[in-house]
This record gives sequence, C-alpha cells and structure tokens, in this order.
Amino acid sequence: MHVPDGFIDAPVSVATGVVAAGAVAVSLRGARRELDERTAPLAGLVAAFIFAVQMLNFPVAAGTSGHLLGGALAAILVGPYTGVLCVSVVLLMQGVLFADGGLTALGVNITDMALVTTVVAYGLFRAIVKLAPRRRRTVTVASFVAALISVPAAAVAFTAIYALGGTADVAIGKVFAAMVGVHVLIGIGEAAITALTVGAVVAVRPDLVYGARGVTARPLEIRSSPLAPATPGAVARTEGPAAEPAAVTSDTSETSEALETSEPTGTPAAAAAPRRSARRVWWAGLAAALLCAGVVSFYASASPDGLEKVAHDKGIDQKAEDHAAKDSPLADYGVKDITDARLSGGLAGVIGVGATLAVGSGVFVVVRRRRATAESERG
Repeated sequence: MHVPDGFIDAPVSVATGVVAAGAVAVSLRGARRELDERTAPLAGLVAAFIFAVQMLNFPVAAGTSGHLLGGALAAILVGPYTGVLCVSVVLLMQGVLFADGGLTALGVNITDMALVTTVVAYGLFRAIVKLAPRRRRTVTVASFVAALISVPAAAVAFTAIYALGGTADVAIGKVFAAMVGVHVLIGIGEAAITALTVGAVVAVRPDLVYGARGVTARPLEIRSSPLAPATPGAVARTEGPAAEPAAVTSDTSETSEALETSEPTGTPAAAAAPRRSARRVWWAGLAAALLCAGVVSFYASASPDGLEKVAHDKGIDQKAEDHAAKDSPLADYGVKDITDARLSGGLAGVIGVGATLAVGSGVFVVVRRRRATAESERG
C-alpha cells in the first residue's frame, strides 16, 4: 500500500506530513515508557523483520498480491508508540534506498501505514484481551483479529485521504469499494503472519511481548497437603488446636510464566523474578529476517499489490510521478549492475535488513538512554 508520488496533491501531502511528524514526535516520547534495556535492541529487530517480511508479496486474487503492513505486529510486540516508530523507520528506508513509496508521499504513508494500522490494531487488541480469558491463546487470537481489521482500516484511511487530495478524477465510491474489498483479503494474510509471529514469541518468551504483559500471568496457589513434609518456613494452615502443614503446589512452569509475564508489582515475588537474556531471541529473529529478505523473497508474487492494482484499474495512477530516488543503486529491490536476479534481489534484501536494523536500533537506543537520563535526574 505504498503510495507513490503524484497520487495526492501538494496541500494534502503537506497536511499528512504534519500529522505524521506529530505522530512521530508523540511516539518518541511515548516510547520512552515502553523501552527498557532489553526491549530497545529488540525494537530495532522488529523494524528489520517487518522490512524483510514486506518483501514477501503473497497472491490474494487473480493478478493481485498483498504484503504485510506491520503496524499490528509491531504494536503488539514492542508497544503502540514504539510500533509507530518501527513502521516509520521501515517506510523511510524503503523510500530513500529502494524507491518504494514516494518521498513527497512519505507523510501519507506514515499516517496510513504506521499510524492508522497501529492505533486501530492495538486498540482492538487491548479490548479483546481485557474481555477474554487470561491465556496465551488469547494473545494469539487477539493478534489475528487486530491485524485482520487494521488492513481494511488503512484502506479506508487512504480512501479518505484520496477524497481530500486525489489528483485524478475518479469516483470515490469506486475507490472505496475496490480498496476495501481487496484489502480485506490482504488482511487475512496480515493476520496469519502476525498471529504466527506473536504466537511463536509468546510460546518461548512471553515476557518479551509487550501486549502479553499481565495477560498470561497466573497467581501462585498455596494449597494444604497432608502428605507434604513439614519444613522450616513452610506455610501452615491452622484448624482447631492442631496445625496442618501446607505445601506450595503450583506447577514450576506456571510459576515461571507468572513471574515472566506479569507487570512489575513491587512485590518480593516480582522483585525476585530473574532477568533472562533476550540474546537468543534477537539472533533467531535476525536469522529469520535475513532468510526472508535474502532467500524467500525471490519466490514472492510478482503481481501488483492491492493499491497498485486498484490504481491501475480505476485510473488513480493517471498523474503518478517518477520517484526521486529512481536512480538509487538499490531501486526496485535489486543491486545495480548485478545481472543475476536471484543474487541481486537477495543481496538488496540483506542490505535493507542491515540498514533498517542499524537505523532502528540507533533510534531506540537513543530513546532508551534519554529515559535513563531523565530517571537519573529525577532520582
């Protein structure tokens, strides 16, 4: 759904640029509350992973493909404010390095693909997890539904922007029907990718999933057992004149899960929770991103995505302009002067993952340090 230059007139492009700049500024402040020493590097990885998976266009209808937008995935994994920043970094890198999404339309793309998808998805996600049982499965199901709805919501937002500043004389009703119709189908793919990714991380490290905090926690249960031996410090329950020994019978894995996924409470149990390293998750995520961008992307659908198809069929692209970075050595996700298509595309994908990871990690580390500085000054 990357909007190219020329689709939207200058006044509306400037207005959406102001909205996008405001959203990024607010998100930079909000991300300080979401990031800590472990999640700051992971946020950069999330941006790189979204970049990689966006290269994997999947077929949704005859002659039409779709790709991940990523707002729902980013918001659930690292938080809504950080999620806006993740997708914004991806869009910036795509526009500057790969001539994907117009530079004058960057405000449109950030507003539509970063802000709208993140706000809609995370709001719906939180509503579902509050109403549903507190289980790991709830997080996965809520991720699926939130991602599914976020894509047609972005299509509606694009239609509204086009109604205000579209450069071609096209009936808005036709644009609305076509955009929403095809992006409902794309939303199914988005939902599957998001749910699978979130579910995989929740299964191994629920403490690293922002949206799972406080959702999968289970309180420790203390039950009396006449068979448990009396030990120093054991909890006892008194009935009448005699005291009956008690034993903590909650399962070890459930105890670990509760400690890792519950939000900090200030209690001794929470304070005693071990701080596990996220290094393995980071390396696994990086390997997955490189595999997707460097290898799997070669097998992605070559059909135009939803917006490109609708723009061609409905005449929205009548006044499309050449991209300002069309002469970039990485334009169209290939490395200039490398004739082998597989090698060119794979190398471009790997470069894109590395560049997005570097820029994203740099942004989030700076945000984290500013939070640490502010906390030390208050302390």
